[in-house]
Amino acid sequence: MALSAKKTGKNYQDISFETTAYSIADWIIIRLPKTASAKLPSRGQAMVEGIINGVSFQTPLEPDGNWSHWFRIDKDLQKAVKLSPGDHLKIKIKAVEKWPNPSLPVDLKKALSTSSQANDLWQQITPMARWEWVRWIRSTGSKETRQRRIEVAISKLKAGKRRPCCWNRNLSSEPSVSKNGVLLDPLEA
Repeated sequence: MALSAKKTGKNYQDISFETTAYSIADWIIIRLPKTASAKLPSRGQAMVEGIINGVSFQTPLEPDGNWSHWFRIDKDLQKAVKLSPGDHLKIKIKAVEKWPNPSLPVDLKKALSTSSQANDLWQQITPMARWEWVRWIRSTGSKETRQRRIEVAISKLKAGKRRPCCWNRNLSSEPSVSKNGVLLDPLEA
């Protein structure tokens, strides 16, 4: 994997690297080399914009549980880039300071609508904090645990808590592609 970087604006670097796309379940995954990931501002989730094969994109990077990051290539980007698992890619990314708002899961949106106090704080917190709440809530494969986390989130937001507490933000939080907080190896998936 080749890697280069140059400093730009707010101490964020342009990070260029080469890697191979692979699949886990029905997802196409890009795993950053550890040397590229080390140039990011966070070991946890980071928002980046970038270019893959000449196509621009913006996405959150998820920690892989092994001190690096990964991201999913959604169907639209996969089609635009003409990407298949096993393809070799040249990628350029840069962390961005401004985070877009996350898409709200239906169950969380419904819960927020039941509490004006929780919803008011939700509207005041940063998009990055909203991403953390969504990430924490979705980081379980259990419906019961997810429902309990939504209840806890509403309770904590009512109490003025702006971010979820007491969980390791450096672990992979997507249960369909990770186990025990570590991104699955494509050979073991």
